[in-house]
Amino acid sequence: MSDTVLAAQLYTLREFCKTPADIAATFKKVRALGYEAVQCSGLGPIAPRDLRRIADGEGLAIIATHVAFEPLLNETPRLIEEHQILGCPNVAIGGMPRDNQASAEGVRAFARNADIVGARLREAGLTFSYHNHSWEFEKLDGRLVMDMIYQDTKPENVMAELDTYWVQHGGGDPAAWIEKLGRRSVLLHLKDMAVVKRTPTYAEIGEGNINWSRVLKAAASVGVRWYIVEQDVCQRDPFESLGISLRNLKAMGLK
Repeated sequence: MSDTVLAAQLYTLREFCKTPADIAATFKKVRALGYEAVQCSGLGPIAPRDLRRIADGEGLAIIATHVAFEPLLNETPRLIEEHQILGCPNVAIGGMPRDNQASAEGVRAFARNADIVGARLREAGLTFSYHNHSWEFEKLDGRLVMDMIYQDTKPENVMAELDTYWVQHGGGDPAAWIEKLGRRSVLLHLKDMAVVKRTPTYAEIGEGNINWSRVLKAAASVGVRWYIVEQDVCQRDPFESLGISLRNLKAMGLK
């Protein structure tokens, strides 16, 4: 693989990944689209060794996962072992546990535990990243939740999996946030936003309203390596949507 890696977020294809046979067929299609790597999220039950075998067979690297935070905190050795089996260097969570979201103290408690988890993973040679939605752009006790997450944790322990769609949905500037988080921007979720009948909706990269020239320039400036294409809901066949996004990104110069 090149230094810059374009990956498909398999949450986009979750309806096609319910069994090991489904996963094998999906990996074959993803590789045929031109992707070199995947992020595993939304998959049905499968043993890590079987998942690694399927990925290796198709020439796909598993470069990141989404896992629940509670097992990461309470069963860290098991999760580390599973990621080592997968050959996967990056661990991310899809969001903060709901119990922590209701108050500033809840967010602070999450930050303390995130530092603990991140340190454990770092010692094992893995990175730990937080994936945002739009609610993190609310203020609690006068501070943005996003600021609480990243200002109250150590940069070496808690990295960012910034999601461009959700930053814009929350009223933020995706490019500015990439620059603000700097070297913590280890993983980047590329997801476009369109407006349909006055309602924000998901779109293929380059088919919506996000300023991709600024986003990709900012990502390059801070050294993002892992660019992960995701579309939560597709208006057409999800494989076709992933293909459109990949072609548009390559046309923008991202390879």
